[in-house]
Amino acid sequence: MLGVAGLLSGCGKNTGEQVTVKRHSEESQESRTEEEGAVREENGKANRDKNAVQVTPTSEITELETGLSMVRYEGEYGFDTFLEQGGAASDTDVAAYITSLLAQEIHMEGTPFGCSTLSVENQDGGYLFGRNFDWNACNGLIVSARTENSYASVSTVNMDFIRAGGIDISKLPDSVRAIVSLYAPLDGMNEKGLAVSVNMIQDSVSINQDTAKPDLTTTTAVRLLLDQAANVEEALELLQQYDFHSSMGMMVHLALADADGRSVAVEYVDNEMIVIETPVVTNFYLADGEKQGIGTVQSHTRYEILTQTLEERGAMTETEVRDALDSVCKDNFGEFESTEWSIVMNQEAKELIYYHRENYGAAYAVSVE
Repeated sequence: MLGVAGLLSGCGKNTGEQVTVKRHSEESQESRTEEEGAVREENGKANRDKNAVQVTPTSEITELETGLSMVRYEGEYGFDTFLEQGGAASDTDVAAYITSLLAQEIHMEGTPFGCSTLSVENQDGGYLFGRNFDWNACNGLIVSARTENSYASVSTVNMDFIRAGGIDISKLPDSVRAIVSLYAPLDGMNEKGLAVSVNMIQDSVSINQDTAKPDLTTTTAVRLLLDQAANVEEALELLQQYDFHSSMGMMVHLALADADGRSVAVEYVDNEMIVIETPVVTNFYLADGEKQGIGTVQSHTRYEILTQTLEERGAMTETEVRDALDSVCKDNFGEFESTEWSIVMNQEAKELIYYHRENYGAAYAVSVE
């Protein structure tokens, strides 16, 4: 029996683990050896972080370091059928569908989370998208996916919200964990260079569109866009075809950016979809109107820092985007959460560079194949 608790993440309880976790991450980097099932090689790309190590996910879940693993999934996972039968209006409905798919009982629940994203022209050509995911210590899973009739993609999942009833989640087959994770992406990029991120907004209302359209939850919307949208325009057209329902009663907005340099935030005010052209998204409303600015105070500070960085730098390199993400990671604010992962997505090279738990001295490069 499976139990999946929350395909979204949130501001967790104070665990007091941030300093310890960071130190452990650094020690893991010093001592890590080549992992079974993963191919690693130094990447000599110009302006690439000299510490970046190329990693190749396989069908076996491979631990890169404590708290960060990767896997590759090839084949069908039932998402076309999910859409054809009307999608889902809640995480409970998503869970019921996965239950029928895997013949395992699934449950979902979740809490809010914090994030920062920026889109910028790459000094070496093309565009870059940066993403911080803020929470307390968790188990992140990088999921490389290639299925028929869908774009290849790499996405990230918080595995702490996937639980197995009565047994440790690690005892479940890797293929089962991979399939469930495909319905739970928090961010990612596909082979066309479309980047997607979910960012929470602290507000008492949620999104619950109610028309005759089929339904999507937060994470299944991300999955749809990674699978089917080549650029921002196509992503917006897809979202217009569905009723959006924010998971667990949380208000969210989506940050979208494509390989041509268009970057937007998609917000829902009074259940109406609004698109804002912007290179920076954190955790407050950006749309004009009475909601504008509502969100966390700290998210305004992070927004101002990133906006100023873009104004001063213009085009940036991958390492400069890394440094920009570092400048707004949780360690700068003395909070109990950490920035669990930071990603620099190269939308021309179709590659994601991951940094884990604010250790910006080590990196993993994953290609979208």
